[in-house]
Amino acid sequence: MAKRNIYLETIPVEEAVDRAKAALDRISLLATETVPTHLAAGRVTAGPIYARCSSPTFHAAAMDGIAVRAEATFAAREDQPVSLSHGTGFVFVNTGNPLPEGMNAVIMIENVVQKDDITALIDAPAFPWQHVRRIGEDIVATELLISQFRQLMPCDIGALLSAGIYEVQVRERVRAVFLPTGDEVLDFKDRPEPQAGQVIESNSQVFMAYAASWGIDASYTPPVPDHEETLRQAVLDGLAAGNHAVIVGAGSSAGSKDYSKRVFESLGRVLVHGISVMPGKPTLVAVTDERSGHPGRLLVGAPGYPVSAVVCHEKILAPVLSWLMGATPPERATAEVVLARKTPSKPGMREALRLAAGRINERIVAAPLARGAGMITTMTRAQAVTYIPEESEGVDEGETITAELLVPLADLDRVLVHVGSHDNTIDLLANELMGLAEPLRLVSSHAGSMGGLNALKAGSALFAGAHLFDPETADFNFPFIARYLKGLDVTVVNLAIRHQGLIVARGNPLSILGVEDLAREDVLFINRQRGAGTRILLDHHLKTADISPRVVRGYDNEEFTHMAVAVNVLTGAASCGLGIFAAAKALDLDFVPLARERYDLVIPTAHMEDPRIVTLLATIRKEAVKTAINALGGYETDLTGQIMRPGMGLG
Repeated sequence: MAKRNIYLETIPVEEAVDRAKAALDRISLLATETVPTHLAAGRVTAGPIYARCSSPTFHAAAMDGIAVRAEATFAAREDQPVSLSHGTGFVFVNTGNPLPEGMNAVIMIENVVQKDDITALIDAPAFPWQHVRRIGEDIVATELLISQFRQLMPCDIGALLSAGIYEVQVRERVRAVFLPTGDEVLDFKDRPEPQAGQVIESNSQVFMAYAASWGIDASYTPPVPDHEETLRQAVLDGLAAGNHAVIVGAGSSAGSKDYSKRVFESLGRVLVHGISVMPGKPTLVAVTDERSGHPGRLLVGAPGYPVSAVVCHEKILAPVLSWLMGATPPERATAEVVLARKTPSKPGMREALRLAAGRINERIVAAPLARGAGMITTMTRAQAVTYIPEESEGVDEGETITAELLVPLADLDRVLVHVGSHDNTIDLLANELMGLAEPLRLVSSHAGSMGGLNALKAGSALFAGAHLFDPETADFNFPFIARYLKGLDVTVVNLAIRHQGLIVARGNPLSILGVEDLAREDVLFINRQRGAGTRILLDHHLKTADISPRVVRGYDNEEFTHMAVAVNVLTGAASCGLGIFAAAKALDLDFVPLARERYDLVIPTAHMEDPRIVTLLATIRKEAVKTAINALGGYETDLTGQIMRPGMGLG
């Protein structure tokens, strides 16, 4: 049996970066090269650069006007102007013109009285070098212009060219290659259709995009099989190709087929195996020695799960590779944000928490997104990320925390923060809003209907989606609003009436016909999370059918969205689940109708004049949007966009 890796220790990312820096000699590792100045932006200077030319190289007029000898104007007064003759006493000049010989000042043209074609009257004295850019005012030949290890900015290019520097010596770019690994990993370039147990390789392209932003020369290879000698040869090939760093994607964890550590140990010295941050823990860092044939190069084992890999890229690779070049490591802006939901965390590990964030009144409110090393969509939906410290057991609802912004700060003013029940129409609206001339981004935290009401109570959302049915009144949402949002004035707007039912496999092979079948031994159910309106609806129907939740196999297995429920059924992980028809239709599953319900948007009335809410409601009321909602299947739009009142039920 293959030997498993053991994590001997996990260390903070800062220490991991310091160990890498201490083991690498960046001066000898990277050579220098000469590049044309006009192509050098972003490069790092290899040594000091001294000016060849002064700038300006001549005394130059700084204003449009006339050049004069200042001394000839000293007697000028408003009531006794000095008369100067063209050619001998003054010369017309434009901004940037060389100062005529014998002249040492410029008078702005608006302060000159033209008596005739050759005579100018001056009614105020000029002082020597008035409105004149003197030789070397900006740059003096031979002075230090740019120091060594300076990352050149766009304006630096202008200064270098102005000083007569047409070529610059810079440090070569870091060259790095990414080696994805795994027998189950399919090359995306083949446009594969993955089967069970297979995944489409994407981590290499995430790395390539990061590498472009860091200013390094990067490449990647097709997936390398799970074979130790094959991986070792791939690493050796990467080193032989002249790469300063070889990054192995996956294979750094503790599995029996995770060979990266053993390969790295055979080629050099392992510095780090495990960082104390989640996701990202299985990160490996090593440096090659003589056994590799190319000593002093960087080896990194990046975890295979996408979010873990991103943490490795951002927290390990970015600072180390930037340091090698002498460049400034990428750094995000930060902001103080208020957390919308309580989020527990495991002490002893720093945890990356991605956030859907937007401005509500004077605060930036952030709702936690789903956690997990494989949840790549949390990165596409997030506007910010925070790191829960190692010593913390989590963050409380309403707590103010510091977050790194993944978008410009101004973008948060154009974000609609939705917390509440998941529905496919919310995704439809998100797409519509981004297509506007002035786009809005709708971000959603799937906390269930009750979670949405709680977020409104805490001031942590602009609006909440809810579909809470009250059997006693046969009404939706208002009984719960009265009970849980006392003192908060809200406006309820219908988004759609939707059809809920049991999502079952195509052809309904188990002949599931209603809630009564959930008590069968051969039926495995997948539930929604506590607080979800769908779960409350299920409990109502179970109670009506006199079925105890304890006899429903899978009742305690939870998902947070209708699409996740449908995927469980599609893959056979569950026999059925309660969800909306649109989710079943999207995955070509069958559907057993159970109930019609009203899905409403609950909006604090104080936000009704917010331009974002105004735009949201205007979008909902468009006929084209209603048509698109109907096309999803299982929706009715008779009430869409209308303000609801207690007792209206299904209209």
